[in-house]
Amino acid sequence: MDHSSFLTGLQTPYYLLDEQAIVDNLTRIDRLCRLSGAKALLALKCFATWGVFDAMRPYLHGTTSSSLFEVRLGKEKFGGETHAYSVAYAAHEIDEALSYADKIIFNSFNQLHVFKDKAKTAGVPVGLRLNPNVSNSSFIIADPARPFSRLGEHDVAKILDVCDDISGVMIHYNCENDDFAAFSKTLDDIETKFADVFACLEWVSLGGGIHFIGDEYPLESLAQRLKDFSERHGVQVYLEPGEAAVHNGAALVTTVLDTLHNGKNLAVVDASIEAHMLDLLIYRSPAPLVSINHQTLNLSENVSDGSTIIYGKSCLAGDIFGEYQLGALKQPLAIGDQVAFGNAAAYTMVKKNWFNGVDMPSIVIKKLDGTISIQRTFDYDDYKDSLS
Repeated sequence: MDHSSFLTGLQTPYYLLDEQAIVDNLTRIDRLCRLSGAKALLALKCFATWGVFDAMRPYLHGTTSSSLFEVRLGKEKFGGETHAYSVAYAAHEIDEALSYADKIIFNSFNQLHVFKDKAKTAGVPVGLRLNPNVSNSSFIIADPARPFSRLGEHDVAKILDVCDDISGVMIHYNCENDDFAAFSKTLDDIETKFADVFACLEWVSLGGGIHFIGDEYPLESLAQRLKDFSERHGVQVYLEPGEAAVHNGAALVTTVLDTLHNGKNLAVVDASIEAHMLDLLIYRSPAPLVSINHQTLNLSENVSDGSTIIYGKSCLAGDIFGEYQLGALKQPLAIGDQVAFGNAAAYTMVKKNWFNGVDMPSIVIKKLDGTISIQRTFDYDDYKDSLS
C-alpha cells in the first residue's frame, strides 16, 4: 500500500502515532534501566493509548496508575508489574483496585490506615506517597511540592511510625526536568531528610518528570546516581516515565478550513487545543509544527515571529495552536492545506474531550513494519453517549 496516498486521503483530524519514534525513546529508557538496575513503569496518566502497547511492552516493566480505571487498563492491556495509586480511593473502589494491583500506594496516612488491612488480606504490598517539600518544576500547577500540597506525607517521625505497614514509597518531585544536576541535588536533600525511612523499605519509586531522553542528557551519570541510591539504601528503584516514553511520538494532523487577516495572517484548522491538546492551553505553550512525509515524523523549525496565527475551530477566543514562521509550508496558508502539530502523544489523548462537539480526531498508528492502522474513529454517537 502507498502510505503517502493513503494518509493523504484520510479524513482529518487524526492523531498519527509512530511506533518507531516511541521505541527510540524506550530504547534509551531500557538502557538506563540496564545500567542502573532501576525498573521503569509507564505512567498511564500521561499516555494510555493501548493500541501501541505491544510495541512498548518489551522495553518497560509495567505500568503505574492514578485511578481505578487506569490500574485496570494497565493490568488488562499492558501486563508486567501493575502499580496502583490514587490521590484518594473511595471505599467502593478499593477491592477492585487491589484485584488488579501488584503494589498499591496510598497518598495519606488516613488512606493507609483505612485500607491497609484489605491490602494485606489481598496479599498486595503497600506503599505510601511522600512529599519532600522540594521539587524541580517550572509550573506551579504541576508542582507536587507547591504550598499546601495534598500530594503525600512529609512528617518523618509519623512516617517512621507506619514503616511496619509499608514496603515502599513513591516520591514524585520532577516535571519535565532536563537538568541532571538539579535532579541530583534535590535527591541529595531527599536522602538527607528520609534516610531513616529508606532504611525500612524494599523499594522506592522516584516518579516521573525526568526528561532524560535528549541526546545531550548525561544518561550514564543519571544511571550511576540511581544505582548509588539503590545500593546505599538497599532498595529497588522504580521510575515512572510518561512524556519521556512518548516524546515526539505522535502528531495531530489537521486541515485548514478558513483563512482571515486581522493585523496578521490567520488560519483556522479542524481541531482544537481545548479539546485535543489541552496542555497547550493549561501551560500557555505553542504546539511545534511538524512535517509528515509518511515515513517519519520530523520536527520543522518553529520561529514565532507572528507571521501566521493558527487557531482551532472551537468558539474559545484563545483556542490558538501558536504563531508561526511556516517554513516549508505555504505562506500564507490556504484553505485545504494540511498542518500537523508535533509532540501530540503525551497528555493529549488522555485529556481529549467533546468541547463544542468538535470532531474527535481518529487514532492512527504507523506500525513498526511501516503499515498503517486506523485504530479508532469517532462519530456523533460517541459524542451523544458521552453525555446523557
